[in-house]
Amino acid sequence: MWESGDVDHTADSNGPSSAPEGEGPTRFTPELMHAAATLYYRKEDNQAEVARQLGISRATVSRVLSEARRSGIVRIEVIDPAATKATTGLEERLRTLGLDRVYVAPGVHPSVVGPALASPLGRALSETHLAAGDMLLVSSGRTVWELSQEELPSFPGVLVTPTVGGQNEPEAWYQTNEISRMFAEGMSGRPVFLYAPAQPSPELHDRLLQDPGTRRVLDMWAQAKVAVLGIGAPPLTRASMPGSVPRDAPWLRQAAGDICTRFFDGDGQPLTYPAGEYLIATTYETLRTIPHTIAVATGPTKVPSIVAAARGGWFNTLVTDEDTAMRVLASVDA
Repeated sequence: MWESGDVDHTADSNGPSSAPEGEGPTRFTPELMHAAATLYYRKEDNQAEVARQLGISRATVSRVLSEARRSGIVRIEVIDPAATKATTGLEERLRTLGLDRVYVAPGVHPSVVGPALASPLGRALSETHLAAGDMLLVSSGRTVWELSQEELPSFPGVLVTPTVGGQNEPEAWYQTNEISRMFAEGMSGRPVFLYAPAQPSPELHDRLLQDPGTRRVLDMWAQAKVAVLGIGAPPLTRASMPGSVPRDAPWLRQAAGDICTRFFDGDGQPLTYPAGEYLIATTYETLRTIPHTIAVATGPTKVPSIVAAARGGWFNTLVTDEDTAMRVLASVDA
């Protein structure tokens, strides 16, 4: 929906504002530009309707929208039909891994994984038809953490909670409650925090299972409608891994990857290991009961992990990029 509008030569009562760094000054406040852009582009109101709701003239709406584009509040994406056709073909071929849905983003640079995958993840979430009161689980992991900072569709009233307890690690992508909070904030949902370590002692594990707050989250896992899951690369290829995982353990050599710190072998079968029964994390069996399990993963090191996890049924929806998709198909065809 596009309208040219009239040029407004009159002074605007909203007052001048500063544009983002590197841009020239603008006459409109960021709040006004964001409100106008939201009504026009997201809610698809016409310029006359936007003007009425904001109490400004239609001519001013046209100028506000132009300023919003110039300042970077609005970004217009031009899609190459050839690229769209190529990614559609990849999505269809990847579904042969036993997946319900696949969403492939065009070429992704490692430095912009979050922005690149936000749109396909948004489409995947929209097709789950999340509603107020539904439960969305989110795992830890760098890709999930980066996506938590991006703009995603709004699902007011959705409850968001972690799939795994917290890790005593400095990296932001292990802070599961914070990742849940950011997802909830960006989606107009409500976070439900899990106040438990991922790998407690046997004694603490038993006490946590009796705690009402912990039990509430565990019950949410069993009732969840959607889960957004990061896929860990084969452990021996990783530079970063939770400290609770012993890097020198012999069983790690069998691991093709992990989801929610639950490790699996090359066939996607869960690996059991010492103290694994005390892990506070969503189980393989629980994940298989969730209607929409959306895995997000990119990069060459994730290829064997994606293939193995798909074979094992750890997820039924994949969000990835074009290069990773082609590598996954080449691995399966080899």
